Amino acid sequence: MGLMSVMADIWRSRSRSALTMSAVAIGIFSVTVISAAGQIGTAKINDSLDDMGVNSVLVEAQEAGVALSDSDIDALGGLSGVNGAMPLMAQVTKCELIESNVSCMVWGVNEKADEIISMKAIHGRLIDRSDLKKAENICVIDDEIALETYGRTNIVGKTVSVNFGGKYTDFTVIGVAESGLSPIQNMMNDAVPYFVYIPYTTAQNISGKSEYDKIAVLLDKSGDGETAIDRIKTCMANVKGEGSIKISELQSQKKQLDGILAAATSALSFTAGISLAVASVSVMTAMLVSVGERKREIGIKKSLGARNIRIVGEFLAESTMICIIGSVVGIAAGCAVAFVIGLAVGESFVMQTDIMLIAVAVSAVIGMISGSYPAYKAARMKPVDALKM
Repeated sequence: MGLMSVMADIWRSRSRSALTMSAVAIGIFSVTVISAAGQIGTAKINDSLDDMGVNSVLVEAQEAGVALSDSDIDALGGLSGVNGAMPLMAQVTKCELIESNVSCMVWGVNEKADEIISMKAIHGRLIDRSDLKKAENICVIDDEIALETYGRTNIVGKTVSVNFGGKYTDFTVIGVAESGLSPIQNMMNDAVPYFVYIPYTTAQNISGKSEYDKIAVLLDKSGDGETAIDRIKTCMANVKGEGSIKISELQSQKKQLDGILAAATSALSFTAGISLAVASVSVMTAMLVSVGERKREIGIKKSLGARNIRIVGEFLAESTMICIIGSVVGIAAGCAVAFVIGLAVGESFVMQTDIMLIAVAVSAVIGMISGSYPAYKAARMKPVDALKM
């Protein structure tokens, strides 16, 4: 009993075999597409969360008299699992643009704002080293202020007057940043008004203080975020004292969201797996019909000395091959659809080899289980009865 013999048996009843393969292919296709959609969805959500600064952590003093300095930035930036740290100075105040006077939060930042707090300029540019060195009176505003006051987002070159201690200081707008990306906005939700970003050196000159209000820390997204956060907490506790520092982060929300998505994908995959159970019934039905059609053939083989194990092997091999071919077709179709989904949402998708092998193996097992009863029935057939037509 060779592969060619099995394929010949399948080809002989090709219409029925094709329908049976289709049932298996649809089941495997469903599981493949749902699993791929879950993988692509997780990647897309994680990318979106990364854009929102979910991999950033805010460190701030929780007790009076505790100050954050350059040495703290160096200590945090050198921790394993941390990609960088930058100073932040913050003040809620008023700012004037043309005839509008709006509440805003002014943030003193450095040239790493795009990387560490996910600032993205949609017009103009962000703050650079030259601005810090000169402590220039320049600013980057979020696009919502621009829309509120000017009715458009591009107001590069305009002047913003910011109230510091009752005195207004003029700043030239060098850039407009996309609102909602910065983690310092996402962590503070709707309680935070409009945002204005200035060089932290300028903020120091105006406020007359050298210490920082907060430190933004960028975590390595390829590492374990929770472990890195624990290191940050330990580091600050050792330097500043237990309970003197507050850590604000979004990693826990990200982990919860990943868990919810994984659970939903598993539930949908289980539902799709039901179609495989239906496919196994189709395989068993097809093989039982095949036994009835091939009674004379079975009788001739047994009368010529074919043993029961050979008859069982032939039917098991046929049912297994039908399921394997169906699974390969289902995987190919599923991967094609997953690739299209990935292109549509801008995420790459690569089907893992081990998953494909598992799918084929599961299909083979289904084939053997589904074909076992028809094979047993064929093997138990007596030659005399089988030759009666």
